[in-house]
Amino acid sequence: MKASFDATDEVVVVTGGAQGIGAALARAVTVCGGTAVVFDVVKPDWDVEYVEVDVADRTSVESAVATVMSRYDRIDGLIAGAAVQPRSKVLETDPAEWTRTLQVNLDGVVWMCQAVVPHMVARRSGSVVVFTSGMAVTGYPGAAAYASSKAALIAFAKTLAAEVAEHRVRVNVAAPGVIDTEQFRGANAGADREHWQDTMGIGDPEDVVGLLLYLLSDAAAMTGSVLTRERAFAKLATFA
Repeated sequence: MKASFDATDEVVVVTGGAQGIGAALARAVTVCGGTAVVFDVVKPDWDVEYVEVDVADRTSVESAVATVMSRYDRIDGLIAGAAVQPRSKVLETDPAEWTRTLQVNLDGVVWMCQAVVPHMVARRSGSVVVFTSGMAVTGYPGAAAYASSKAALIAFAKTLAAEVAEHRVRVNVAAPGVIDTEQFRGANAGADREHWQDTMGIGDPEDVVGLLLYLLSDAAAMTGSVLTRERAFAKLATFA
């Protein structure tokens, strides 16, 4: 069974969209006929609409969303993918690193939702996708700040989903699994990378695009759900 998506006339904001999963999704939205607007602190190296935004800065977020609304008068989808993934043991974590991780990974999603979702509520239409991680459940040595932020996002998304469901706005959570992005490589060098390769397999950013397009589409008649892509196909012998 083949799936296809039509994003004609739709506007999707992708935070952290300059690279990795966000970049793959932004490109796919464009291919599907929609408009992708990348919010990031880094300028993308391909032709896409871009607004420089630090999601941890609420004022920056509000200004960027206002810019998009003035230009298009709508935001149909929000992919809240901006995140940082530092590594340090709990007893050695610098307070500034801990705070910055939560500001980007958790507060950044809250500020984006506060700025975008009211417009969706007014139109009685819209889809929000936030990202969690398997580490939110299992933890991982050296990743306490990252894992904690991703665990908190599940509770946040489920709560927001319940609050806006009556307005036909959907909020879902994607756990994309282990994906080979620049951020992943920076946080998982050497033995850590070997661990993920040997246990979960390492997928490509494009592997997650279908799931995200589905969650953005009206085919995904669900809200408050957590969808998990646990393993890379290369590690699933039944697909060989």
